[in-house]
Amino acid sequence: MKSQLQKTYQDIISLENLYAAWDEFLRGKRGKKDVQEFGLNLSDNLVSLHEDLANFTYHHGSYDAFKISDPKPRDIHKACVRDRIMHHAIYRQLYPFFNNTFIADSYSCQLGKGVHKALNKFKVFGLKVSSNNTKTVWILKCDIRKFFASIDHIILLEMLAAYIPDKNILLLLEEVIKSFNSGIPGKGLPLGNLTSQLFCNIYMNEFDQYVKHKLKTKYYIRYADDFVFFSTSKDGLLDIVPRVALFLQERLKLRLHPDKVFIKTLASGVDFLGWTHFPYHRVLRNVTKRRMFKGIKKRPKNPTLQSYLGLMKHGDTFDLKQEVMNWYGLWTQVG
Repeated sequence: MKSQLQKTYQDIISLENLYAAWDEFLRGKRGKKDVQEFGLNLSDNLVSLHEDLANFTYHHGSYDAFKISDPKPRDIHKACVRDRIMHHAIYRQLYPFFNNTFIADSYSCQLGKGVHKALNKFKVFGLKVSSNNTKTVWILKCDIRKFFASIDHIILLEMLAAYIPDKNILLLLEEVIKSFNSGIPGKGLPLGNLTSQLFCNIYMNEFDQYVKHKLKTKYYIRYADDFVFFSTSKDGLLDIVPRVALFLQERLKLRLHPDKVFIKTLASGVDFLGWTHFPYHRVLRNVTKRRMFKGIKKRPKNPTLQSYLGLMKHGDTFDLKQEVMNWYGLWTQVG
C-alpha cells in the first residue's frame, strides 16, 4: 500500500492556511489591480472563501486566456484571485508529502531543483556513463506531444485517490481539476495554475517509477515532459523506445512527439533544456541565442542584460558574452 497523506480537509481550508496562502500568493503581485482589489477587503474575502469551503458550496470560477511565447507559443489560462489563493492553500499542504514520493532525478517545479540542477546532473551522468570520457555515450531524448493538454482527469484523480484518504480533499481537487479542459472533455490542465505544476509531477511520477523499477534505468533525467536516457548501448536505447511509448499511451494516455524523439552520441551534441551538451562543455542553442538577442533589443535595460549574463554563467559562453556586451552597447546607444 502506498504511503498516505496525513493532512485533512480542515488543514487546507483553515483560515490560518488561507492567510498563509495569501502571503505566498502575494509575492511579486502587489502591483496587480485584481490583487489590490481583493486585498482591500482581505479578511472578508478570506472568511467568505473559508465558509464556502466549509459548507461545500465552493465552485471554481472560469479562466482568462492569453498567449505567451516561451519561446514557442503557449496558451495560458489564469484563474481569478480567489481561486488562485485556493490553489496555494492546496499546494502548501500537499506538496511536502508528494515531493517525498518523487524520484531524485525529476527536476521541474520542485524546491531546491530546477533547470540548473538538471543541467548539472546531465553533465554528471555524461561523465559516469562514459567512464570519464573513455567510452561513447548514447542519449535517447524524448518529448511528450501536447503534454498539459493531454493529461487525463480520471487517471489523475485515481492517482490522487491512491495517496489521499480524505474524501473531502479529493472532492476539492476534483473541483479544481475539472474546472478546465483543453477542448476535449476530461482532458488537460491549465498552464497558469500552481496546482497544475504539482499535478503534472504526480502524473509523470508513474512514468518515472516505471523507468526506474521496470526498465531498470539508472541514468535518466526528466524535466516536465522532456526526458533523457544515457547508455553506452545504442541498441539498448532503441529497445526502450517502444516500451516507453506503450507505457505512456496505455497507462497515461500520452503520446511521444514524433518529431522530438532521437538517439545521438553526446560527442555530436545533444539539445536539452535550452543548451547543446558535449562531453566537456555545453553551449546555448542557436534558437536560445536568437531569443536572447531579441529580448535585449526589445528591452535594452540593465536588468535584462544581467538576467542573460546570469543565464550564461551555466555554460561555455565567453565569446557569446563579449558579443552580447557589444550588441547591448550598440542598441543602448541607438536607443
